[in-house]
Amino acid sequence: MIASVRGEVLEIGLDHAVLEAAGIGYRLNATPSTLAGLTRGDEARLYTAMIVREDSMTLYGFADTEARDLFGLLQTVSGVGPRLAMAVLAVLEPEALRKALAESNVAALTRVPGIGKRGAERMVVELRDKVNLVPVQSAPPGAAPAPVVTPVRDQVVEALTGLGFPVKQAEPAVDGVLAEQPELGTSQALRAALAILGRNR
Repeated sequence: MIASVRGEVLEIGLDHAVLEAAGIGYRLNATPSTLAGLTRGDEARLYTAMIVREDSMTLYGFADTEARDLFGLLQTVSGVGPRLAMAVLAVLEPEALRKALAESNVAALTRVPGIGKRGAERMVVELRDKVNLVPVQSAPPGAAPAPVVTPVRDQVVEALTGLGFPVKQAEPAVDGVLAEQPELGTSQALRAALAILGRNR
């Protein structure tokens, strides 16, 4: 099992990064907030979870062990696979996810594309008592993610369509967010757009 990868960041995509370690480039699927903290050409460490299927082996990368452990915990819920677990972590930071589960906040969970009211209720019932068993990661001072230096609007629209939203819904939501807060980076703009789309479902 590969627990972490440290090396030079070769590539940053919309949903993944490639890190070179010992001459091997590892493709790691990651959330926008994790990707926003990486810089191409710099060295980085991502904590990883490896999902093995009959036809694939996929690595998922996380900025800290808390997010990785929550990713694993989410998949213990019936009907939640790696893709949906990543969508949850893209919309809700670990602290917000813990709070939503602890307070049985179904509305917050249904903001995640692919999770309806019944799925959110099942998640609350199954994880409410387990989520506090995952150690909280304390962030180092000044560790706020840096904004991605690429056209934010195009990246966020593409990420939303990748999550299943039609372009005709994604573009107005992103435009509305950036009109109010043009300084937002990709991950922050994506979370804000997801919040709007979640309310409009």
